[in-house]
Amino acid sequence: MTVDSILTIIKDIIDICLVWTGIYFILKSVKNNVKFTLIFKGIIIIAIVKVISDLFDLTTVGLLLQYVIMWGPLALIIVFQPEIRSVLEHLGRSQLLGRHKVLTISQREKIVYEIGVALEYLKKHRIGALIVIERDTSLNEYIERSKKLYAEISNELLVAIFFPDNPLHDGGVIIQGDKVTSAGAVFPTTVEMKFSKRLGTRHRAAIGISEESDAIAIIVSEETGRISIAMNGDLNYNLSVEEAKMLILEELKPKKTAEFDYEIEEEEDGEEDE
Repeated sequence: MTVDSILTIIKDIIDICLVWTGIYFILKSVKNNVKFTLIFKGIIIIAIVKVISDLFDLTTVGLLLQYVIMWGPLALIIVFQPEIRSVLEHLGRSQLLGRHKVLTISQREKIVYEIGVALEYLKKHRIGALIVIERDTSLNEYIERSKKLYAEISNELLVAIFFPDNPLHDGGVIIQGDKVTSAGAVFPTTVEMKFSKRLGTRHRAAIGISEESDAIAIIVSEETGRISIAMNGDLNYNLSVEEAKMLILEELKPKKTAEFDYEIEEEEDGEEDE
């Protein structure tokens, strides 16, 4: 095998890896975006109808589909320009290594504990709050437009930020790693019609940021004191403090090491029993 043939094989491998990486990110974006999911389903239906028309020699249908296939991509770019821009921005904000992946088990437990204590107080006194935890997708775009803190996370700090007389209580808090990075952050609100019109601005902002990123958005209702968590464009409504803590702790676990962490915890529990 010559040097040229080896270089050719390496180039082919790199080429294939780049293509599959692009396909992976496209499919991931389609999965996390309702509108793109509908577009993807529509394309599959058109492809199936095209195959059927070719098999049964349906001239009129085939001609119409030919025009659709020819001009469809241009129409999609024009009609869905905002969604395409949103996906490109999402890819630009994505990080190869999420901040939560460097957290130890004790750090994750401390974060959940401090948030849990704060939620207890906020719920009891019906103080509205929006706490957003960054994961793989960077939230620097929103941090830049908010009040930067870079403080150690504590329940006292979270309660103080959302206290009604605080100038920052109307915005959201962003947590990166085990630090409260900023407060007073403003997030895009969801436009999805499947959610109740009775949801307030905080809930819609939480759902909105969960649609644009993989962040965990925790909401405390100012009117009812109910706790909800938005993730991946869905809303887990009216959770107890313990349910919220368990969900946050589970979601903060790095997916690749979640099983490993569970094994370590089992070993530690076994040692304590001894």
